[in-house]
Amino acid sequence: MGRGTGVKPLIAKQTVRSALSAHAAIGLLASALLYLVCVTGTLVVFYQEWQRVEQPSAPEMTAISPEAVQKSVTTLLASEAGHAPSTHLYVQLPYGGLPRTAVITDDQAMNVAPDGTLAGAQEKGWSEFLLNLHYRLMLPATWGLIIVGALGVVMVALSITGVLAHPRIFRDAFRLRARQGSGVGLADWHNRLSVWTLPFSLAVALTGAVIGLAGVTSYGLGKQFYDGDTLAAYTPIFGGEPKPDHAVGPVPDMAAALRGMKRRFPYADPYYVIVHDPLTAGQHIQILAHIPHRLIYGESYSFDAAGRFRKKAGMSDGALGKQAAASNYNLHFGNFGGLPVKIAYLIFGAALCAIIGTGPVLWLGKRRRRGMHEPKLRAAWNAVLWGIPAMLAATLVLRLIAGNAAPLNAVFWIGMAAILLVSITRAGLRDKRARESLQPA
Repeated sequence: MGRGTGVKPLIAKQTVRSALSAHAAIGLLASALLYLVCVTGTLVVFYQEWQRVEQPSAPEMTAISPEAVQKSVTTLLASEAGHAPSTHLYVQLPYGGLPRTAVITDDQAMNVAPDGTLAGAQEKGWSEFLLNLHYRLMLPATWGLIIVGALGVVMVALSITGVLAHPRIFRDAFRLRARQGSGVGLADWHNRLSVWTLPFSLAVALTGAVIGLAGVTSYGLGKQFYDGDTLAAYTPIFGGEPKPDHAVGPVPDMAAALRGMKRRFPYADPYYVIVHDPLTAGQHIQILAHIPHRLIYGESYSFDAAGRFRKKAGMSDGALGKQAAASNYNLHFGNFGGLPVKIAYLIFGAALCAIIGTGPVLWLGKRRRRGMHEPKLRAAWNAVLWGIPAMLAATLVLRLIAGNAAPLNAVFWIGMAAILLVSITRAGLRDKRARESLQPA
């Protein structure tokens, strides 16, 4: 081989640079999804309060009589005569931050007045949009839950590795430095907030991972032990259902069931009633009730269609694993302790959003100091950082102006795509002009 002749690289430098940029873009995509889940999760803590903002004119009450509940259910079921029967009927009872009653079938959701008369359609389109965006990113249920659950695992890993990567992180928990242009001050805030919110972050991430990946677990258990029946895997925890009988049946006696609850379990506070397979011979009533001083989302009580008590699921006094599983939801969403706990979740959630938001900023800054100038990636992250809150606010305004049928999902995702496209395009043009200005005339 002659002098001056080198070995041709197997992979061109431009290809390597492109691969590194793609790798960085994938990392930013994961961070963007995690940021979206955290922002929406912080807002979802006030899910009940958002419903009141959306529909301030709906009737409110601190309690409703069993007879009024029965009247609303009978009226709604009668209005659906001649249609395909609903698989479930739900009654939302007044409780906590949402002192309202609603009765819901597969086709209708109606507010209920204190005397049991139907008081117009329930309008909570933005609240449901926000919940679904957090819970499954508006993807098909199974895949959305899996992705969100995986993001919970990522958050746990980030929390643990972040602590391990900074041996002095607890010693310097209240030390803040500020060096102009170095990014040290921002890094200190990132690290300090991570320490101050570590128990909250781990609790939210772990419970989110468990909730999100429960579908994968039930699928595996169902395939292995229940002949492919994935729902059967939940039976040891949440209880099973009797065999359905689709012969025609009467209107279920909700009033008798609610009176039986009050008589048998005076300490329990019912907040939700479910009728499985309404108007069939196999229908049965399930009442969910809060138990004072417990973290569980509630105890489940089963009644037959005539309102006779059958059994309770044992969420409050069953096996420890069952009680732990029933506590995941409230611990994750802050549905315990009333308004003070919700405010605490808002503060800690905002801090967690700041931690996730500053992480890529610090990472991109470090790459830039090493000579890797990536204006498009920086612009993309800035678009995510400010675009998500802006589009959530825009969809809320749209819902209040256009009503419950506003296309919130389409507006959010199209708006985010537009913000990203404009930001990246502008950053690319600015970078091109800057490079051209450095070229010799």
